[in-house]
Amino acid sequence: MYWNRHDMNGWDWFAMSAGTILLWALLITVAVLLFRTLNRTPEPPHREPLHRESAERLLSERFARGEIDEEEYGHRMSVLRGNGVSLTKP
Repeated sequence: MYWNRHDMNGWDWFAMSAGTILLWALLITVAVLLFRTLNRTPEPPHREPLHRESAERLLSERFARGEIDEEEYGHRMSVLRGNGVSLTKP
């Protein structure tokens, strides 16, 4: 069973010490990763932004600030909602 006459030389001590350090490093790493995974807060589901609503909101804000008049507001809103009005003025 003992091939080295029941004694350990310098390399055996080094191999055993390095193996023990690597084993503890592996166990600590697994424990930390497991702890971080189990304590992670769930992220809210990712939703695509509604471009139509944000565009309508932006247009309404521009109208409220007085950047565009009522006629331009109505025209652009109808274009956004797709009521059949073309993009160019007649």
